Amino acid sequence: MGSHRRLAPSGFDRGAGAAVSILSVTAAALGAVPAAAAPHDDTRATVDRLYEQAEKATEAYNEADERADELRAEVGIARDRIARQQERVNSMRESLGSLAGAQYRSGGIDPSLALLLSDDPEDYLDHASRLDRLTAHQAGELKALRGAMRELAQDREEAAAKLRELETSRKAVAAHKKTVEHKLATARRLLNSLPDAERDAYGRASRSGRPGMPDLDGATAASSRGSAAVAAARSALGKPYVWGANGPSGFDCSGLMQWSYAQAGVSLPRTSQAQRYAGRQVPLSEARPGDLVVYRGDASHVGMYMGNGQVIHAPYPGAPVRYDPVGMMPVSSVTRV
Repeated sequence: MGSHRRLAPSGFDRGAGAAVSILSVTAAALGAVPAAAAPHDDTRATVDRLYEQAEKATEAYNEADERADELRAEVGIARDRIARQQERVNSMRESLGSLAGAQYRSGGIDPSLALLLSDDPEDYLDHASRLDRLTAHQAGELKALRGAMRELAQDREEAAAKLRELETSRKAVAAHKKTVEHKLATARRLLNSLPDAERDAYGRASRSGRPGMPDLDGATAASSRGSAAVAAARSALGKPYVWGANGPSGFDCSGLMQWSYAQAGVSLPRTSQAQRYAGRQVPLSEARPGDLVVYRGDASHVGMYMGNGQVIHAPYPGAPVRYDPVGMMPVSSVTRV
């Protein structure tokens, strides 16, 4: 999601509360300067600010959504493990039951063993120490069963904790989604309120470079995977910006980077903040095609360097995947994957 060069970097709170905080600040700003009465410059600046805030919320959404996916997979694994452990416990209890039956047929079941086979697992374990007259084999079976039941209880508690964390992550996803949708709708409404000439000027400004940039004319990727990622990114030119999307029919900024490198067989993290550390950082003056160019101090936007001072990126809603000058906004770092 691009924004033009007047943007100033700001901090990024990864917590779910950041969405609400940003929303409150924006509402106050809009209340102080009514859109209808604001000069066009102020309106463009407000649109810039809303796009930047929405992009931060989008990356927070991506992070929460990625964590929710991870937790769903972890919960599934935990459930499978619990099912296998339960089968093991059942089998061991049946084995002990068979031993008890044999003892009964040979002269009566010991009262402490009858207590052991109680349907209440807690009662079962609490009184297990009374089985001092069991054979060595039975004692070994009991010890193994007690261990298995402890593992089962621990697995169940861990699965319950994962489910609680998953629910928290789902709520964070919903909060970030609401924030992004509100800010994008407000930005689009303000942008549409501008005269046609002003809207065109805004589009040109958002694609301008910054003065004092180094001479960047490298046209060869630093690696074969970088070259493959460049080809994939080029194939996405013209695809729409879709917040929260990572292809193949639409992308947000970090989604485009993740998808492009996936076509090269490289797994990148989902967010621009994490992608910043997905490789070796190099000076901007040494940027090569395929390098990730991360923008703003909070790393809330990312594009791919393509050579000749250009990047490919997914700018913001209404602006498809496109080329823009590498200096379209403050560069935070350059990462070679």
